[in-house]
Amino acid sequence: MPARFLVRIARTAEADTEDLWNFIAQDNPDAADRFVQELLKQVATLERFPARCALIQENELMGTTYRHLLYGDYRTVFRISGHAVFVLRIVHGSRLLDSSMFDQASQSF
Repeated sequence: MPARFLVRIARTAEADTEDLWNFIAQDNPDAADRFVQELLKQVATLERFPARCALIQENELMGTTYRHLLYGDYRTVFRISGHAVFVLRIVHGSRLLDSSMFDQASQSF
């Protein structure tokens, strides 16, 4: 049986989730609840085989080895370190990433 990874979520990713809920809830609070619940279920799957997720294209520019898990139009950006997964940000897929988005995230666990 493969090892389980400890999934840790940065405060910045928690804030991203709250912002996402607030955005969707402007039109439909029930839909916001459902979307965020499903998103968090997907994040929980990172306990098993997080390396199945693709490396992000921005790694080449930022000098990082971040991966992402896609859900709808959103990307959960994370890094793997040992047997831990650090969820750094949850952002819309059309948003370009730069290293400044991760400066605070890396220190907010």
